[in-house]
Amino acid sequence: MAIDFNASNGATLGIEWELQLVDAETRHLRQDARGVLAALPALSEGGDNPRLRHELMESTVEVVTDICHTVGEAKADLAGTLAALRSAAADRGLALACTGTHPISDWRDAVMAPMQRYADLVEEMQWLARRIQTFGVHVHVGISDVDKAIPIVNALSAYLPHFLALTASSPFWSGGDTGLASCRAVVFGQLPTAGPPHLLDDWAAFEDYMDTLLRSGTIRSIKEVWWDVRPHPDFGTVEIRMFDGIPTLREVGMAAALCQSLVTLFEQQLDRGYTLPRPAAWVVRDNKWRATRYGLDAIVITDDRGHTVPLRDDLYELIRELEPVADRLGCAEELKVAGEVLDHGAPYERQRAVRADGGSLEDVVDVAITELAEDRFVTLGEVSRAGA
Repeated sequence: MAIDFNASNGATLGIEWELQLVDAETRHLRQDARGVLAALPALSEGGDNPRLRHELMESTVEVVTDICHTVGEAKADLAGTLAALRSAAADRGLALACTGTHPISDWRDAVMAPMQRYADLVEEMQWLARRIQTFGVHVHVGISDVDKAIPIVNALSAYLPHFLALTASSPFWSGGDTGLASCRAVVFGQLPTAGPPHLLDDWAAFEDYMDTLLRSGTIRSIKEVWWDVRPHPDFGTVEIRMFDGIPTLREVGMAAALCQSLVTLFEQQLDRGYTLPRPAAWVVRDNKWRATRYGLDAIVITDDRGHTVPLRDDLYELIRELEPVADRLGCAEELKVAGEVLDHGAPYERQRAVRADGGSLEDVVDVAITELAEDRFVTLGEVSRAGA
C-alpha cells in the first residue's frame, strides 16, 4: 500500500484547539455547538479549512489555524477566531474554557455532533466512544521529506511525558478527583488505535502496517489511527496529540514552540547524517503512565536499563537545549512560558490549588473561564473578589 506524503516547505505549523461550551449560569457544559457554529457561517462553513469545526460532542467547538510559519502567526490566527467565537457564545449565554475534562459535567449527558463519521465511531466503539467528553490540543509541524517522518515520530515518543505533564489539566471527572494529573489520557487512550505510536523502522514499514490494519478491518481509514504522535500524510506533518486541553493561549503557544523546536532540531540532525534516538516501547508506555499519574512530579525513565530522572529537572534541561533553536525560529518567548508553568504550576496543579484553598468545583470552572478570557494564570482569590 503506497501512502503519499505531501512534504511541507519547512517547519510549518497548524494547531487544533478544542474548547468547552460552558453555560454561564450553571457552569456545566452545554451541548450547543450546532447553534454556535450556525451563528458563525463565515468561519464554520465551506472551504477546505474552516476555522471552526464540530468535534465528537456538541459541548465542543474546535478552533483550527490555517497553515502558519511561526508560533506568533499561529497565535494571532487563533486569537482572531477566538474573539469571534467568544462573542457568538456570549450571545447564547455561554462562556468558553479549556481543560482536558470538565470538572463537574457528567459524560452521560453528552450529545453527539450530527456527523456520520461520529455516529459510526460510536456504533463501533460503544461505551469507549460515548464517554469521550474530553478536550485536547493537537499541533502539526511540517516535515520536508517523507523519509524523516518515522524517525521523527520515534524520537518524539520519548517526550510524551514532557508534552503531557506541562499541559495536564484533567484531574477531575464527573465531580470527583481521580488522583491523576490527566484522566483524559486514560479516557481517550482506551480506544483500540489510540496511545503511544508503534515504533517502526521506516515509511515502508508504516505503509505495510496501515495496509495490515485496513485489510484486517481494524480501521477503515488511516485517520482512525489516533496515536499520541503520528505522521499526517495529507498535510505533510508530524502531529503531536499528547496535550491535554490547554487553558490559555500563552500555553498553547508554549506547546507549539516546544513542538516546532523539537521537530526542527531532529530535522537538522537527520540532515547532518545523525541517527535519531528510538526509545524502547516499554519505556514510552511506562513514562506516559508516570506523567498521567504524577504530572510534573513524575520520575521518568531515561533508557532501557531503567535509569531515571525527575521530570521537572529534565524539562528545565530540555528548555535550555532548545533555546537556540527556538531563537532562530522566532519562538523563544513562547518557549519560556514552559519555565513559568514549572515555576507557577501546570493546569492540574492550579485546579487542585483552588480546591485546597477551599474553592468548589464550580470555582475551578470559573478559574478556567477567566484564564482563557484573560490569557493568564488565575487564583481562587481573584475569581472570588470579582464575583463579590
